[in-house]
Amino acid sequence: MSRGSASQGSSGLTLQQLRYFIEVAAEGSISGAADVLYVAQPTMSAAMKDLEARVGRALLVRSARGVTLTVDGTEFLGYARQVVEQVALLEQRYLGRPPARRLLGVSAQHYSFAVDAFVRMVNASPAAEYEFSLRETRTWDIIEDVRTLRSEIGILYRNDFNRKVIDRLLRDSGLTFHPLFLAEPHIFISRSNPLAAHELVTLDDLEGLPRLTFDQGANNSFYFAEEILSTMSSPREIRVSDRATIFNLMIGLGGYTISTGIISDELDPEIVAIPLKVDERIEIGWIDHTAIPLTEQAQRYLDEVRVVVAEFGVTLLG
Repeated sequence: MSRGSASQGSSGLTLQQLRYFIEVAAEGSISGAADVLYVAQPTMSAAMKDLEARVGRALLVRSARGVTLTVDGTEFLGYARQVVEQVALLEQRYLGRPPARRLLGVSAQHYSFAVDAFVRMVNASPAAEYEFSLRETRTWDIIEDVRTLRSEIGILYRNDFNRKVIDRLLRDSGLTFHPLFLAEPHIFISRSNPLAAHELVTLDDLEGLPRLTFDQGANNSFYFAEEILSTMSSPREIRVSDRATIFNLMIGLGGYTISTGIISDELDPEIVAIPLKVDERIEIGWIDHTAIPLTEQAQRYLDEVRVVVAEFGVTLLG
């Protein structure tokens, strides 16, 4: 069926269809979206077929495991979110309607500034009810989360070593990297570690200490490591999956990890950052879909990120 014939006789799109579609994309399942919205599954399925007929193109790929978005579906979702968000803002302002529950999804490498900004954003939200999502996860999964629209924003780093690989993967996924700031490498260690009294540490100072890194799972390439100097060998290496564990191992084993130097005293009071003398820089940035404008809530979160980072005296890039 051609696009022209599919749209003949169409009465246009409805907000209900857009809301249904957004929920189907979020759940990755027509039946799952039907359950969330208390709609009969056949009704939801029929609504999606009618939506595709009205726009004259396939938006969903259906399989036994659920649904995924086509390229057209990904672009359509971005516009649908904007329309629904703007209607919600109109209803809040002029009809006194409460804000929608599903507001923002963020996927990030393990950075306390990303969590701190998330806390501030949630605290500033006027919504009496909300549904936010923050995933501290692996580099590959961050890119996949944003590509598949599980998250609207991803936060990760690149440097001279991994830049070409990361940029190619982002380009192939239809994503864009937006630089936030350049960070000088630091080590994170326990306040009780003897190196905590140093103003500067060298790689020689780290010899013999357990090196703590974040596990990258099946995609455990040097290029996807969350830490710089990933090709540097270490006789004592421990891989972990979450930030709480890595901090506990810093305290219990005297280990270290390499990161940005930005750490929250409120969220991580037992950990300190000491500058590391290496000829490296860490470029932190956020990623999003190239063809999909950010929602206002995503912009609010990025504003909070910039405020948190600026409070550490770091110069922002954008």
